[in-house]
Amino acid sequence: MEKVPTMNLAYTAESSRSFDELVDDVQKKIAENGFRVLYVHDVQKTLQDKGFTFPGYKIIELCNAKLAHTVLQADRNIGLMMPCKINVYEREGKRFVAGMLPTLISEMFPEASLGSAPEEVENVITKIIDEVK
Repeated sequence: MEKVPTMNLAYTAESSRSFDELVDDVQKKIAENGFRVLYVHDVQKTLQDKGFTFPGYKIIELCNAKLAHTVLQADRNIGLMMPCKINVYEREGKRFVAGMLPTLISEMFPEASLGSAPEEVENVITKIIDEVK
């Protein structure tokens, strides 16, 4: 039996821009939109350090304290899906920018009163991706 995804997990866009330019611009746009970059994971370097060949791949963690506080007040387990992330990666010579859709949190925690926080964060993530692609 084939496993069929039940929900769209990410908003993804292909870009003709350079990998490093995308990473830099995502970080700038995060700050311009009232969020903070918490950490940038260099997955390519981590895997290369372990002897694996892997194309460019960075995971950029972002957070807005006010919105994080709102969702964590509703359910502490939502922290398992935090912080939000935007990934910049290369595949088959092409570059992509992708972000998880925070509205999935509402689907995974239907009893939590999250208000408009998931939609607000999702709007920022998709806006950033659209602006940098």
